[in-house]
Amino acid sequence: MPIERILIANRGEIAVRVIRTCQNLGISTVAVHSDADAGALHVDMADDAVRIGAAPAAESYLNGEAIIEAALSTGAEAIHPGYGFLSESPDFVEAVRMAGLVFIGPSAKAIRAMGLKDQAKALMEEAGVPVVPGYHGPRQDTAFLAERAEEIGFPVLIKARAGGGGKGIRRVERFEGFQEALASAGREAEASFGDPACIIERSIQSPRHVEMQILGDGHGNVVHLFERDCSLQRRHQKVIEEAPAPGMTDELRTAMGDAAVAAARAVDYVGAGTVEFIVDGAEFPSTESFWFMEMNTRLQVEHPVTELVTGLDLVALQIAVAEGAVLPFSQTDLSIAGHAIEARLYAE
Repeated sequence: MPIERILIANRGEIAVRVIRTCQNLGISTVAVHSDADAGALHVDMADDAVRIGAAPAAESYLNGEAIIEAALSTGAEAIHPGYGFLSESPDFVEAVRMAGLVFIGPSAKAIRAMGLKDQAKALMEEAGVPVVPGYHGPRQDTAFLAERAEEIGFPVLIKARAGGGGKGIRRVERFEGFQEALASAGREAEASFGDPACIIERSIQSPRHVEMQILGDGHGNVVHLFERDCSLQRRHQKVIEEAPAPGMTDELRTAMGDAAVAAARAVDYVGAGTVEFIVDGAEFPSTESFWFMEMNTRLQVEHPVTELVTGLDLVALQIAVAEGAVLPFSQTDLSIAGHAIEARLYAE
């Protein structure tokens, strides 16, 4: 069923990005804003705008009830979450759908399945997707995890099982530093995500970060839209995103693409998402040089890189899939043309 009015549950660049596609499609838009963003560009561009709270995000952009009420009161039929804020909250997805609205994104079940790294990696192993050797189980006592680290072999990475954004990650070179690093990672994970649990993985010595954009519809079709290389990072935060990945071969692209599609199929994924892989640069471009890291169950900040090399509008495709459409292409219809780079600016 065609969607005629969409509320964008976000602000800034991504809200503007979604509004522009909606304008091209003839879909009216509703912006939401905090007191601090009343004069923002996305508010001016939208057909309608609703104040949802005070400046702190917890009182506005993370206030799911206020956002749903804004959608209902303005006649919006669907909510686009953008990225960040509530975009990967399964509880918000369920609340949106319980209110009779369309959530432009995956199901709550898919988000939950990929939301915790330990559960996601266990699921990926079952699906035949390569996973970094390590301990991804529930047991968390320090002595037990230290034994697992010794079995894996130092150096190892301690990683928070919840959240992302580089938080709760520690690289440990020797056994002697493990206990302190584990406690530090757990404290940061607890403060950032409300969950101190960690997983332990082998540290790849010459790592590259390569991710695959995927897209699925509600009819069982899933494709990948090729890769983005996000290896240049600072403090575990991406700085440069590039497509195609330098040095990528057709064989490795096919292997990674097949693994990404398998990952999406394992959770019946619908919409746009990204499957992230860690790649051993010393073995690149061997088809056995990559392992699953995590899946981002939303549109990525760097999605324009993919749009530039494929000629596709990912937001328009998200909306079409949410309307119940079948993907208008198969994997063999897709190709890469040109080269694109995105750079992020950070304040420190």
